[in-house]
Amino acid sequence: MAEVTVLTVNPGSGSLRLHLVRDREVVDSADDDVESFVDKIGAVGVVAHRLVHGGPDLVEPTLVTAAVRATIAEARSLAPEHVPNTEALLDQLTSLLPDAKHVVCPDTAFHRTIPEVARTYPLPARWRARWDLRRYGFHGLSFSWAARRAAEVLRRPAEDLNLLVAHLSGGCSVTAVARGRSVDTSMGFTPLEGTMMAKRSGSVDPGLLLWLLREGKLSVDELEDGLYHHSGLLGLSGTSDDTRDLVRDARGGDVKARFALAVFEHRTRRELAAVAASLDRIDALVFTGDIGWDQPEVAEAVAGGLGVLGLTGGLSRVREEDAVISPPGAPTPVLAIQSREELELARAAAGALR
Repeated sequence: MAEVTVLTVNPGSGSLRLHLVRDREVVDSADDDVESFVDKIGAVGVVAHRLVHGGPDLVEPTLVTAAVRATIAEARSLAPEHVPNTEALLDQLTSLLPDAKHVVCPDTAFHRTIPEVARTYPLPARWRARWDLRRYGFHGLSFSWAARRAAEVLRRPAEDLNLLVAHLSGGCSVTAVARGRSVDTSMGFTPLEGTMMAKRSGSVDPGLLLWLLREGKLSVDELEDGLYHHSGLLGLSGTSDDTRDLVRDARGGDVKARFALAVFEHRTRRELAAVAASLDRIDALVFTGDIGWDQPEVAEAVAGGLGVLGLTGGLSRVREEDAVISPPGAPTPVLAIQSREELELARAAAGALR
């Protein structure tokens, strides 16, 4: 199949990135202004939409139809910070580009290979059967790209590698990749579980949440707002959800900034160690995402604190290209891989149309 030009649409909970991809290269990009960007680039044949949560039925990149739209709507409550944004963009771009083929690429698709023992929550069987309560996993487009690029950087076949991959950005999760397949991950039924994030809490004791509700300390809406928007780095520092700000402030003596970073680093190490239990060996640790790629202080603290897994610090601070950043002779290499979800989106959409 000849290479096609693909418009990739990557909405976050509060951001939007648009890229025009041709022959596996980004030829143009924009943030937020959809109509102006479409006017600029003209007609395209394929539009690839990142869908954070595909629910139990959308488990691979899929051409959008009326039935698919109905399935996406059913997943809305599973990722209320993300799925409605995708639905709105589908409406807008279908109107602006009616002749294009629109493909949704679920972030959950990469994790469909997680074994049943790793995806199952120890909940009553009737609950699990009725509502399909299980670990779905997220950031799949980023993990898929990072695992393949890590294999290229290490010059080893992907099917021979066991990787720990940390996607650290506004949303954060870690994944164990065995021979190119996801076998465990920190996010679960929703994108709220797992490691601490910029504004999201990550995992907390469910008994604590029940107590807050049962004792009337918070309403459901207040609890949801706090867990999604006022926790994580922002909640602990009280000033910023951006690691760049917090690293600067910590150097200036801000105790809360330093503490927020320390908890973030600890929680990331903890989740990496947890998913490592699903691997029989670790061939490399991979950092990706905005923080993983561009915040060397965090990568150093995370890798340097995982000596029990055969990892060491002393990482290079240079981030000019995808590369091994651990020192020569390190027992387990550490890599920094720039997240290129737009290229993975284009690849996934083209594959679906084949």
